[in-house]
Amino acid sequence: MTTLGSASAAPGERATGRLAVGESRDGSPIGLPVAVISGQREGPTLYLQAASDGDELNGVGVIRRIVPQVDPADLSGTILVTGIANYHGFQVAEHRNPIDDTKLNRAYPGEEEGTSSERIAAATFEAATRADYGLDLHQGSTSRMLHETRVRCGPRHRLHGECLELARAFDCGYVLDQKGPDGQLARAAPDEGVPMIDPELGGSVGWDERSIEVGVRGVKNVLSYLDMTDGDAPENTQVRATGFEQYDAPAGGLVDFARELGDRVERGDRLFAVTDVFGEHEAAVSADTEGIFWRSRRLPQVASGEYVCSVGTDIDRT
Repeated sequence: MTTLGSASAAPGERATGRLAVGESRDGSPIGLPVAVISGQREGPTLYLQAASDGDELNGVGVIRRIVPQVDPADLSGTILVTGIANYHGFQVAEHRNPIDDTKLNRAYPGEEEGTSSERIAAATFEAATRADYGLDLHQGSTSRMLHETRVRCGPRHRLHGECLELARAFDCGYVLDQKGPDGQLARAAPDEGVPMIDPELGGSVGWDERSIEVGVRGVKNVLSYLDMTDGDAPENTQVRATGFEQYDAPAGGLVDFARELGDRVERGDRLFAVTDVFGEHEAAVSADTEGIFWRSRRLPQVASGEYVCSVGTDIDRT
């Protein structure tokens, strides 16, 4: 019998339940929605998590499809799932936990008797570190961005190679291989011996079916890679970036982009121009280095000094 919170499943079974993380302001219990899929055969354990940022919903869309699609009778091993991690942020469609104004994915490994976010982080970290591998599903919030997997443990970490292989197996085409900030799940879990990545399922406001499908396919790819399900894992080459160059607006106005996401950029190539509302040229910005046009703002209006786009740098194929 495998248990996560109130969800318990014997081999060949699927169960859902709640993982207690404290109480709300009226004293009622708060429980994260969790699931256990216990395979008929022995195998590794995979941890899946979504919505640690409360407004990043594509991962929830992935969970909603994956859980009913995986047949425990055909599964080797176990899948542990936290369907919504940032419970309070999800309820009000906010990025941060409004109870303590904290970004949950900066609170790991958490603290059992700490703030709201620290308690959620501690409970989900305990679940994640029971697994052999993990996927923390994210998206680019309001930005436009490539589908990518992020390896956050850093190139000198003892599990870097395993995390990079997991990113390759997810197979969404692009990998950002860059050490993440303190408190990220995908950085903290490898310190406890669990290879973990955070797939960024595009950049969208709310819910994007194409990005959700990329995530569903990625999770199934990982299950095949780990021999938890039948089928061949993909062996496609990924474009990897180990750095970022960020570009801000030198003047206020409206942005016209000269590049599309995924375009190769050479040093000196025009990235964008800024005009006023009458179409008069205000400024233009070119690339300082070669790379891949990786991410950009969604809306065209900018103030001077405001973020516009990013170029992935130090590119190779892995």
